[in-house]
Amino acid sequence: MRGIILLLVLALAACGPTTTGMTPDHQSVEMARAAMRGGSPQTALQILSDASAHGVPQSVQALVLQGDALTQLNRPEEAELAYSSALHRDNAWPGALIGLGRLKLASDPATAETYFLRAVQSDPRSTIGWNDLGVARDLQGHHDGAQQAYRQALGIDPQLSAAVVNLALSLAMSGRADEGVRMLRPLANGPTSSPKIRHDLAAALTMAGRRDEAAQILNADLSPDQVRQALDDYVAAKSAK
Repeated sequence: MRGIILLLVLALAACGPTTTGMTPDHQSVEMARAAMRGGSPQTALQILSDASAHGVPQSVQALVLQGDALTQLNRPEEAELAYSSALHRDNAWPGALIGLGRLKLASDPATAETYFLRAVQSDPRSTIGWNDLGVARDLQGHHDGAQQAYRQALGIDPQLSAAVVNLALSLAMSGRADEGVRMLRPLANGPTSSPKIRHDLAAALTMAGRRDEAAQILNADLSPDQVRQALDDYVAAKSAK
């Protein structure tokens, strides 16, 4: 499990429907969203708290944003309460379902899968929901189902890089590492490459039995001890299928 968690990527984007009309908390919600996009969950949380303290009713969107901010601040119990409150208002709201699923992902991927399934049933075009559903399935070793979910996400948005990477790694973990390498190499060598993408390629190479080539890639970013640990984690991810 540990090796797989190190590899798979959640799609990072706003979850759930956006506000289509002016609501009492529209301004605070939009300000909080801007803070989240800017990487400031504490600011987003403060905006929402101030609005509530001044009598602005909390909408489903505000509660989900509150849960997202609390999740990023590593306050999972409070985040779960916010998402649950949102679902009490609307039991099919995708953002709340995805938020709860992510809270359960590492400890209970089977339960997380049920939340993500409900999210994509509510919003079949949720690329985030499909991608996260794939992650939950991969964590359980259900790679065929995971790959179906990633392909659903890519059918909606072929440019969703998280789903591309996860599909490649899922293929590698399920014994089709050469396919994963072919998918990841253009990303790792492209203009938007990052250490994470290069390390994903190294993971697929390791699972393909090309450990020395993987080590050469990792040597650019990691110490020798870190390289050995990473390679062992990649092997463990394949062994966990």
